[in-house]
Amino acid sequence: MSDTTPGWIAPAALVTAVIAVALAVWGLVRSSSDAAPAAGAEQTAEAKAEVCGAFDMVRNAVSLQTNADLGKDRVATQAVAANARLATLGGGQFLLSRLDAAVPSELADAVRAFANNLEYLGMGQLAGLAGDDPAQTSRLNDAQASATRVGELCK
Repeated sequence: MSDTTPGWIAPAALVTAVIAVALAVWGLVRSSSDAAPAAGAEQTAEAKAEVCGAFDMVRNAVSLQTNADLGKDRVATQAVAANARLATLGGGQFLLSRLDAAVPSELADAVRAFANNLEYLGMGQLAGLAGDDPAQTSRLNDAQASATRVGELCK
């Protein structure tokens, strides 16, 4: 069986690979040196206002939905629980989606902590953990502490 592959294919493939690696390295170097400039004071203030507004909305939604009372009917109780879980999980995601580079880092860290606590609480609720479960109690305490911190930073 004879080899019918032209002799130039291997060197051409090597040259193409070297060019691809060089372009990848150039792209990495260029993207790190072309990083976005730091946010200006106005942009930072707007980002803070947006995140703080979102925080207030989430905190109010979670409070409203977890404290709703539709009576003792089993279906009503389940509806309240479902809305509380939705507010908790959705609130965490809503807050995380509002974070960007213009949000002051201390505020972003506190919002991220609060949002992550909400998500874990919501998943714990969906997994059937009771409110007095030690993990849920710890998450609730952490969520309250982080909410207090966000509230202070949003003043």
